[in-house]
Amino acid sequence: MSPETSCVLIFAALLLVATGGRALCPIELSPPSVVVRYGDPVAINCSALINQHQGIGWESTQEGTGLIKVSHLTWTVKRLTDWNISPLCFIYHGTNQQCTSKPTIVLYTFPDSIHISSTAGSDRTMKESTAYNFTCYVPNVAPVRMLTVRLYRGNTIIHTDTFNHPTKEAVNQSAAISFVPSREDSGVTFKCEAVLDLGSRGPKLSKISEPYEVTVHYGPVIRCVNETFEWKPLGDLCNVTGNPAPRVLWRKDGNRIDPAVRLSRENAGTYVVEAEGASVIREVIDLAVLYKPELSCPSVYTVLEHMPHNLTCTVEGYPKPNIIWYKEGEEVVLPEYLTRRDARQYLVAAENMLATVSATVDITVFYPPSQVAELEDMEVEVGSSGGLKCSSTGNPRPQYMWNYYQADNVMEENDDGVSRLMIDNATALNTGSYTCRAWNDRGNTSKTVRVHVKGAQQECPIEITPEKMVIPYQSKGQSVTCRPTTSGSRNIEGKVSWQLQDGNKTGSSELSVDPSKDWDLQPICTATFRGIGPCSKPLHFTLYKTPDHVSIRAVDHLSAVVENKQFQLQCNITGVAPARHLTVRWYQGNKTLQTVGKESLHVTGCPREHVSGCDMSVTRSPMNVFAIITLTLDRSDSGTTFWCEAQLDLGPAGPQPPPKMMSSPLNITVYYKPTINTTKLPKVIPVFRGYPEELICEADGHPPPNIQWSYSKDKVPHVSQDTLLVTEAGYYNCSATNEVDSIVHVVEVILKEDYLPLIAGLVAITVVAISIVFVSIYSIYYKNTKMRRYSLKNAKLNTQTGNVAHNSWDSQFPMTKLS
Repeated sequence: MSPETSCVLIFAALLLVATGGRALCPIELSPPSVVVRYGDPVAINCSALINQHQGIGWESTQEGTGLIKVSHLTWTVKRLTDWNISPLCFIYHGTNQQCTSKPTIVLYTFPDSIHISSTAGSDRTMKESTAYNFTCYVPNVAPVRMLTVRLYRGNTIIHTDTFNHPTKEAVNQSAAISFVPSREDSGVTFKCEAVLDLGSRGPKLSKISEPYEVTVHYGPVIRCVNETFEWKPLGDLCNVTGNPAPRVLWRKDGNRIDPAVRLSRENAGTYVVEAEGASVIREVIDLAVLYKPELSCPSVYTVLEHMPHNLTCTVEGYPKPNIIWYKEGEEVVLPEYLTRRDARQYLVAAENMLATVSATVDITVFYPPSQVAELEDMEVEVGSSGGLKCSSTGNPRPQYMWNYYQADNVMEENDDGVSRLMIDNATALNTGSYTCRAWNDRGNTSKTVRVHVKGAQQECPIEITPEKMVIPYQSKGQSVTCRPTTSGSRNIEGKVSWQLQDGNKTGSSELSVDPSKDWDLQPICTATFRGIGPCSKPLHFTLYKTPDHVSIRAVDHLSAVVENKQFQLQCNITGVAPARHLTVRWYQGNKTLQTVGKESLHVTGCPREHVSGCDMSVTRSPMNVFAIITLTLDRSDSGTTFWCEAQLDLGPAGPQPPPKMMSSPLNITVYYKPTINTTKLPKVIPVFRGYPEELICEADGHPPPNIQWSYSKDKVPHVSQDTLLVTEAGYYNCSATNEVDSIVHVVEVILKEDYLPLIAGLVAITVVAISIVFVSIYSIYYKNTKMRRYSLKNAKLNTQTGNVAHNSWDSQFPMTKLS
């Protein structure tokens, strides 16, 4: 026994011990499976893996053995022919325990050749699109479950068949495969292949049948084109195929045509192609003959803008040529309505698959003038120059016409399709609208702009005579006329007429004025001028009336006022027109206090006929008005005279000097509160005992104040009106009262002792002593000084000086010599 076998036996014994001897059968088969060709010999060895056994045996329908006391036993069959054989090796071990092991045996057979057939006839001819069956026949093959049958078209597998039969015996197996041939299958070889794959222990056997070539009948089939080039043969239009090869006939309009004829564009039409082969078919062809484009266009074409055009180019060719228009090298589509932008030279190209031809067309578009360009509103300084430019494009080139106020300083210039209007030394008459009209025989356009002369007031070229009318109420009637100025006469459109305040026009250039009733007359002279349009000039008309009466009064009817307290005076003016021209001046004495205009005037009452509400700025008829001034006076103004003056200032056209009316004077008395004279009555007054002191209380005020003294009841002074005689110390009150106010002044009286006699004696003694001293000094001086006679008249200074003895001393005094 080899070492490997011993190891296996030992491993098996250990396994038996571990499992109690029941899990594994200690038998080894070699080989465990065999693949045997039917009728070939076979041998399988069965070995015991343990030493302790009772023997080994084979149980089989062929060459079986009994139990033999050996370690291994071979089952041998010289020629195996039993398809279902299943030999079994067994062993007894232990206490009559039996275990078995069965080898796997595959018994096979494979034919020497296989066959292919079909349901087509013996000539192997098939019809296109008809179903046929191919049959692959494999005789005497086993086991059939391992068989694969394949059908080949040429070298390509088109079908594979396998079989799931459990039988082990040899059978004759066939596979039927459905097949629908096409014309491409004609002449193609088909074959069958049988493959018996016996696994890894057996061979892989295969057989291929003899080739099976088929013929497929089809058609005939006609494939035609319906267009061709000129000079191509007719027969080249169609490709007729079929098996067997068909016979082809051509007909047109029922007549047989030779297919070799060469075609021209006139041969286009309907043809019938008939092919006779396996069957007879017909094909109808609408034939078109291809030829190069032929293009014809007008070299010059004119058209009106925005009108339909009939510009056409004649083109022939087949296929129908595609016509392309080019403008400046870019492809364009010619619009149905041409505009000025479309005017230029075009290249027209006609192309088809055969060739491209071209021609040029010059298109001229007539169109009316475009909108006026470069004409804009202008502002020019008065006295300076400026210009307007008008340009337009059109075909034919436009001409220009201006509509404006034709002043002498305006000139027109036309050059190179542009019109200019030059204004030199601009004046107010150049202010207005300017219209430029561009026209040609296709139409016209215009644009209007405004010119504003900066620094000049817009003028209406109308003259009114007189320009201003200021007439007094109920004076003699007058008339006024208006007419255009010299430059206005050549620019006027219509006529000059007067328009009244109710909107009605008189239709006349002359207007009569009634000074007795035309208070609200506001006539306007109107006319229409080129460039300016409707304009008007009002007549500055004023019907005036001086006041019936002017008066002045205090607002609260006061005859007197209080100092430093505001009060108001009112000036009443009645029956004046127009009140807006009224000026009121206030006077105090000869001094002008204030001058006020209409903004400070107020209406007194409002007559029913004044539907305007008596607004002084619009009411022109007589009105009653008043003005008020607010004043503050002091005592120095008492008794001053006030008056007011109404002046109707109607301007330079009115009467000069302007009419005035003054009120009667008004005297005003000023009341002021009392003021006590504290100079004569200080706050503290000393009184010597035994000498009564007189206290005088004086007060100023208007009305004159009432003066009264008051003091404590224990005092007994003597009172006489404003004088109080006091002898005792204390506080004494002086009050001054009038209609304006009252004032109190308190005086403190202080009582003092009288030292005056003593002081007088001392003063007398002092004076006597001084007099004695002076006399002594003078006597000494007189004796020691040379006395001369001097005169004090016309005294002159000189430089002499002298010494004077004074108290035994020499003193130098400047001396002046008198002569």
